Amino acid sequence: MRAITFLLLCCLSFMGFSQNDAIFAEANALYNNGKYAEAIDKYESILGSEQHSAELYYNLGNANYKLNNIAPSIYYFEKALLLNPNDKEIQNNLAFAQNMTIDAIDSVPKVGFSRLINNLVNTFNTDTWAKIAVAGVLLFVVIFLAYHFSYNTSKKRIAFVTSIVSLLIACFSVAMAFQKSAIDKKDNPAIVFTQESRVKTDPNQASEEVFRLHEGTKVYVIESYEDWSKIQLSDNSTGWIPAKDIKLLKIF
Repeated sequence: MRAITFLLLCCLSFMGFSQNDAIFAEANALYNNGKYAEAIDKYESILGSEQHSAELYYNLGNANYKLNNIAPSIYYFEKALLLNPNDKEIQNNLAFAQNMTIDAIDSVPKVGFSRLINNLVNTFNTDTWAKIAVAGVLLFVVIFLAYHFSYNTSKKRIAFVTSIVSLLIACFSVAMAFQKSAIDKKDNPAIVFTQESRVKTDPNQASEEVFRLHEGTKVYVIESYEDWSKIQLSDNSTGWIPAKDIKLLKIF
């Protein structure tokens, strides 16, 4: 019975993917014919089936860019970049879309030791750091056993030093994995979707306005309270914005 159920689920999944491939092809044809709004509807219907890919988001970004939909084009290019961060075409098209935004916000670069640590942690993702840690532990065990059963003095010395280095690499990788995970949890980007949004000092409409943001601007959500989100900009400016005015890039 379980085998039959499993086969049925596989068949349904395959049919779903095949149908989405057909819709994706139709959307591409509409896009190539200049029917960008219709293409967007087709692409979004695929998203409704919970199928996501960098290519799908990239095409959605392009279609919205053609219609001068600033916020959606940047949003979907950013989504595509999350799935494929090294893709040059996505990076270039995102830069073109960002040129349509009004807000010019400078980035505060990390310097000194903080920059060094940040670059080191971001060398790999959390899973890769964890795999390196596991490999380090396994290598330590194997080499330590070789050290224990070896009778040659020089070989024992080499094995001992190598095993210690492997253990240190494993411990270092574990620390990097935890650090990377913490950074990823704090990194909660969003895109402003309203034409203009007033950012306040406190999460209520009666509080003082600190600055205004316009559609397409990227912000980072650092706290939430009722219908408000506390955001931080790349220049480290902070304030409270109505949660409805932004759209999170990561869905947790």
